[in-house]
Amino acid sequence: MKKKSLMTLLAVMLALSVALVGCGKSEKTSSGGKGGTSSQSTLVYGRGGDSVALDPATVTDGESLKVTKNIFDTLLDYNEGDTSVQPGLAEKWDISPDGLTYTFTLRQGVKFHDGTDFNAEAVVFNFERWANGNADQFPYYGSMFGGYKNDESHVIKEVKALDDHTVQFVLKRPQAPFLKNLAMPPFAIASPAAIEKYGDKFAENPVGTGPFVFKEWKRNERIVLEKNKDYWMKGYPKLNQLIFVSIPDNSARLNALLKGEIDLMEDVNPSDLKQIEENKDFQVFKRPSMNVGYVGLTATRGPLKNKLVRQALNYAVDKQALIDAFYAGQAEPAKNPMPPSIPGYNDAIQDYPFDLEKAKQLLAQAGYPNGFEMELWAMPVPRQYMPDAKKIAEALQANFAKIGVKAKIVTYEWATYLDKAAKGEADSFLLGWTGDNGDADNFLYALLDKDSIGSNNYTYYSNEELHKILVEAQTVSDENKRNELYKKAQEIIKEDAPWIPLVHSTPLLAGKTTIKNFNPHPTGTDKFTKVEIQ
Repeated sequence: MKKKSLMTLLAVMLALSVALVGCGKSEKTSSGGKGGTSSQSTLVYGRGGDSVALDPATVTDGESLKVTKNIFDTLLDYNEGDTSVQPGLAEKWDISPDGLTYTFTLRQGVKFHDGTDFNAEAVVFNFERWANGNADQFPYYGSMFGGYKNDESHVIKEVKALDDHTVQFVLKRPQAPFLKNLAMPPFAIASPAAIEKYGDKFAENPVGTGPFVFKEWKRNERIVLEKNKDYWMKGYPKLNQLIFVSIPDNSARLNALLKGEIDLMEDVNPSDLKQIEENKDFQVFKRPSMNVGYVGLTATRGPLKNKLVRQALNYAVDKQALIDAFYAGQAEPAKNPMPPSIPGYNDAIQDYPFDLEKAKQLLAQAGYPNGFEMELWAMPVPRQYMPDAKKIAEALQANFAKIGVKAKIVTYEWATYLDKAAKGEADSFLLGWTGDNGDADNFLYALLDKDSIGSNNYTYYSNEELHKILVEAQTVSDENKRNELYKKAQEIIKEDAPWIPLVHSTPLLAGKTTIKNFNPHPTGTDKFTKVEIQ
């Protein structure tokens, strides 16, 4: 990620503020309430990195999805504070007794931002587009629906329009989290006309039905969205403009907030929490924790092919020291690939303790008594689960050196980092995951099943017994049985050690006290439909 100096940022924001008639200053604008109120019409959101692309179906990074969440709508959506589903573009739905047929009644009168109609054919077009693609094109689709059209494991048999406002999904086998999957941001419905018009450039010219319309994107600087005046949710959105500004350095982003150059910021350094809490002009937002930060150990590369080596590296990590040094108490050690808040979490599993001697013994047993060399990739941007990847990588590097493993720290620009890691080119890498739908399937199957290799399974780890368990867990409706299957799956993963789970963090955001109705969502993607600044 190319870093911008604070002076460059100030220049950008000054120019932008002139264009917006005083960004960060109050204007008279209708709030949608009785008689209107005096409020700020533009919210500037400071974040740690730029988006990769603005076609939500083609990306896996949170920086892209947090923008597209406001441009597009999905058939179903999540409730404001959790991942239970509620109507979105679909007003209601019916499920057949065998769990194989889902029939959705769509909202009428909804239009895409380009003026074309949203209807059942548009839904079919989008799902056909994804199903006929591959992991390089639409990575999330394969992770959540068992592959693509010609794959035996593909869950969706058919999507058909029964009439203009009724669409039906027929599945090959039941999928317990199907409704929650449909609510995920990658499966937002895009304008077929715009996709055909822009082709490969659609990711830079997104057109949805959401509360905000795409206006401008200056790479590594800002993305500007404007109010959709014809949004189907009457009286919303409240804001006239929503601007995402990229400020990679956490301290520089906080400084921009304190100076009034931005209104809201993500990824507050835990060490800065007290300073913000003591300032009457600002408020702290704590996002409900539903994440995991981890070290991925690519199971197809060099010594990491041996699970004893992967176990040794797990023993070499002092997780509590990382939390004390970089999270200021706003995290807990991770022992599983999913957080305790997810049903099916296996609390009975015992974590790998920090034991350098045990790590050395395992390396010797694996045939590496003198250690080995490998690359350790560090993310170039701060994330909610990892506020400073470079420093965390340096701490891991020092610990690995104590068991004879020489880890060379490598990084790339964010989009390149994700692309190369997805292709299995990293030996070991820092990454994390914020749950999309609150289901164990979204962690274990999406990140560690063999079906997800090439999409979200960056470690290329494959275990046939695990695969059978995870597929069975998708097909049963009994929650107790599903949870038992997921607990067994976590035991297998713990033994095979394709990851070093590091932390489950409590993500911190900060903003002006004038911000109202902003409730950070556990998924990490926030819809600003109801947010206003008074």
